[in-house]
Amino acid sequence: MSKSPKRLCALTLLLALAGAAQAQLIPPGQRVAGQSQEEWSKRWWHWALSFEEDDSPINDSDGRLCARGQSGPVWFLAGSYGSQRTVRRCSLPAGKTLFFPLVNVIAFPPDDEREACGSLMLRAEDQTDAPAALVLEVNGRRYEGLDAHRQATRGCFLVAPDDDAPAAGNGYYVAVGPLKAGRYTLNFGGILPGLSQAVTYTLDVK
Repeated sequence: MSKSPKRLCALTLLLALAGAAQAQLIPPGQRVAGQSQEEWSKRWWHWALSFEEDDSPINDSDGRLCARGQSGPVWFLAGSYGSQRTVRRCSLPAGKTLFFPLVNVIAFPPDDEREACGSLMLRAEDQTDAPAALVLEVNGRRYEGLDAHRQATRGCFLVAPDDDAPAAGNGYYVAVGPLKAGRYTLNFGGILPGLSQAVTYTLDVK
């Protein structure tokens, strides 16, 4: 007995939905694994800047470095150094909450110079004011109101234990999860004056 075109179309849609899991966007003021998202934004910088450039997940062109330096209940996703779209694929354990920037900046003092923390914070703030675009799409669902997800570090912080130069961070970060087993496709990015990024991740959560 042949199936009607409508039934075939519905079956195809159900099969596609079965392979794509659902994900929850966590409100920006909600704590994640006991920490504020402002604190996670600092930890993201600690993670992102802990690698040599060639081994950095930010410089990763296909996702092979996705698991570098990951531990605990939160799994960081990397942005990119260029404005061209970066496409990555990787696997991670179920139960993790994703945390990553749509677009972000960090302000350091000039080399061999000192700069007051307040000045660093203002520089980071000025660079992230009025984004031209903020994008987050998870399994085809596009999210709005992403300007509410701005996180600015309260004061300055040291990026590395042996570094005595403070830094200030500012940007738009999202927390998604915890993730159940399944496949997730994420498109995210943002545009600031002189800075933009566009990233696609396909995540196989097991």
